Amino acid sequence: MFKYIFKRVLMLVPVLIGVTFIVFSMLYITPGDPARMVLGEQAPQESVDELRQEMGLNDPFFVQFGRYVYKAVVHGDIGRSYITKRPVVQEIWAAFPVTLKLSAMAMVIAMIVGIPCGIVSAIKQYSLFDNVVTVFAMIGISMPVFWLGILLILLFSVRLGWVPPSGFDSVSTMILPALTLGAQSVAIITRMTRSSMLEVIRQDYIRTVRAKGQRERVVIWKHALGNALIPVVTISGIQFGILLGGAVLTELIFSIPGVGRLMVESIKMRDFPVVQGGVLFIAVAFCVVNLLVDLVYAWLDPRIKAQYVS
Repeated sequence: MFKYIFKRVLMLVPVLIGVTFIVFSMLYITPGDPARMVLGEQAPQESVDELRQEMGLNDPFFVQFGRYVYKAVVHGDIGRSYITKRPVVQEIWAAFPVTLKLSAMAMVIAMIVGIPCGIVSAIKQYSLFDNVVTVFAMIGISMPVFWLGILLILLFSVRLGWVPPSGFDSVSTMILPALTLGAQSVAIITRMTRSSMLEVIRQDYIRTVRAKGQRERVVIWKHALGNALIPVVTISGIQFGILLGGAVLTELIFSIPGVGRLMVESIKMRDFPVVQGGVLFIAVAFCVVNLLVDLVYAWLDPRIKAQYVS
């Protein structure tokens, strides 16, 4: 098992270097002089040239990239904001708990609703419940997040007045953003659970268990559910990673001060170090979540553990 963990951690290194290189390259070729942005448009050219030299902006591209990676890995330094002058790490860490809480709530909703609906749909295939769940799942997958968020605000905040339309400082303000962000994940997990469950309950060993006279409830919960949930664990982890990086629209619609909103505002103000650090931070979070999912997958599936038993 240790070999499996070591191999998975080792595979993260080229992924993170690749993401860093792409983001660094895109911002490097973006028009605009960082030294001029820091000092302002009215600053004399001598001061701009001096700051460019101090920031190392006159060095070749690969020297700048190598210095950025070295500082990030060794010192945890990914630059300073042009606007607030604070370290980018502090800016992101101040916003990340909000994004993490929002994504976690959306994921909990997705699993609480999606897994039971998928199981019942598979057990009662082609029933009225199965058809209704399938229709709602297709709507959830195809409906844009921003449109769903606006509809929920119009219905529950403007017309009914049940919950506030914005903010993220109380339970009542968290309901609509979590529902908006989690709707698509509910649909995906429902479809995945249904598909996986149907595949498992049609296998020979399930027919054998039924032939021995086991009650249907025991067949489903004891013999089928464990195997059916293995792919659901994988897709749930991927969905959580997507939610961490894909909460931008939800945070904008509901005015939530998370990482996504921080990055959008930084793009508007051309605060490139924060944009670069935000993308890198989301990539790291996505990789870590997927690593944890792979470890859980290996724990659930004995075939993976058997490959690395020496």
